[in-house]
Amino acid sequence: MQESLIVEEFANAGYQVSPDAVALIGSYSAPDTIVSKVLQSLDDSVLVVEREHLNLDGVRIPEKPADKLAEKLAEKLSKPADAPAVNILSDISNKSTCVGEYSEFVRYFRDRYTRLSGIIRGRITARPIESLRARHSGREYDSISIIGMVSDVRTTSNGNKLMEIEDPTGSFPMLVRPSDRDIWAIASGIIHDEVIGVTGSLTRDGHLMIVKSIVLPDLPNRYNQTLPDGGRGVNGSEHGNGDGAAGCAALISDVHIGSDTFLEGAFSDFIDWLGDGSLPVQYLIIAGDLVDGVGIYPGQESELEIPDVYDQYRSAAEYLGRVPKNIRIIIAPGNHDAVRLAEPQPVLPEKIRSMFSDDVIFTGNPALVEIRGVRILIYHGRSMDDLIATIPKMSYQRPELVMIEMLRRRHLAPMYGGRVSIAPENSDHFVIDRVPHILHCGHVHTIGIDRYKGVTVVNSGTWQSQTDFQKRMNLDPVPAHATIVDLATLGTRMVKFA
Repeated sequence: MQESLIVEEFANAGYQVSPDAVALIGSYSAPDTIVSKVLQSLDDSVLVVEREHLNLDGVRIPEKPADKLAEKLAEKLSKPADAPAVNILSDISNKSTCVGEYSEFVRYFRDRYTRLSGIIRGRITARPIESLRARHSGREYDSISIIGMVSDVRTTSNGNKLMEIEDPTGSFPMLVRPSDRDIWAIASGIIHDEVIGVTGSLTRDGHLMIVKSIVLPDLPNRYNQTLPDGGRGVNGSEHGNGDGAAGCAALISDVHIGSDTFLEGAFSDFIDWLGDGSLPVQYLIIAGDLVDGVGIYPGQESELEIPDVYDQYRSAAEYLGRVPKNIRIIIAPGNHDAVRLAEPQPVLPEKIRSMFSDDVIFTGNPALVEIRGVRILIYHGRSMDDLIATIPKMSYQRPELVMIEMLRRRHLAPMYGGRVSIAPENSDHFVIDRVPHILHCGHVHTIGIDRYKGVTVVNSGTWQSQTDFQKRMNLDPVPAHATIVDLATLGTRMVKFA
């Protein structure tokens, strides 16, 4: 930040200045005095101030300099926040009631079924499963539709796909044949516990349905979201490039402060960049794993630069304290943060929140927030481990494809009982009822950006270099990037800091 002010001082006097010269000036305790002396010594032949133009041998630094550059820096950092308010539309914080009783699991899955089946009912006319057996009269029926939750899916010995789906009235087996290629392709990606609609015909014995079509909750095919300003960015452009006049949001995740692989220099450069005004960034949104945590995995203590979790958060607060006050910071937790591991996760505890500036906004995980009329669904993304392991053609190198599968299922964590631990709350906080404009995830430490039916999906990478665990798993992280989203057009730009 201070270096950018040095550059600004020379620019105001009509000069450019080299990075080496800026670094040397910044190393002095009173850089404003140095800048003043250097400017007095320059003549009209100089266009770019290089290190050799800095004759500092005779410069005397006052013991208590006025340091106008420092004053300007303090003024910039203390500028009152002028970004519009953040409206938290959905968040588990202060709403958790589960204690793990059987009845809570029943209620949780019924809530999931009711909400997702309601979306599908707008596309097919379905009947209760119990009515299938009641209607059987020894002949094959065509075009019978039901909606259910997948309780089992497997491949039979002769290569067919056999699924069992259930609704509140019962369960029924479904068969998909490889010869039905389009249906087979969809069925190959079906996973446990998701809610689907199925149309097909009953066999003559009435004990099996031959599937003719599968309907996922999905987004409407012609889904068209209206942005607050009509979707027109800077200079009236309908296709954003990250320069929108309405302001931008910087999306990051998985900072992992405290780890010995945390990229301190790159993250510090990012914080400085936020203050230099290169792009009109008004929001910084962090999708979990702000710190590396303690006791997250065996042997982690040998890989920590900061062994105390509270010291990790104090360090994080110092970094984020350098962000200009006109940028609103939003922080959601992840599986390395100091909250319960079971999702949905509440906000960080007050002992930690109190370390940060009062205007920092903390949410749970997941959380749906609204800024400037733009809905942003923030989810750390732990469920991607299960989805990548289960759905064909998914990988850690293409996280945006996994996020699109979440949108197709209208659910952030459809599989229950996998790697992600899910608390059976009164309602399923992972159901995507209100379609967001932006889905922002992290967790996998790779970058992915795409558009799906009007929704911008962003997985924002990490600020941690490759760990020993990732080396063993042959996972290559993509660190030190920030995704900048134009809030007027949802156009994106990737900025690298390493």
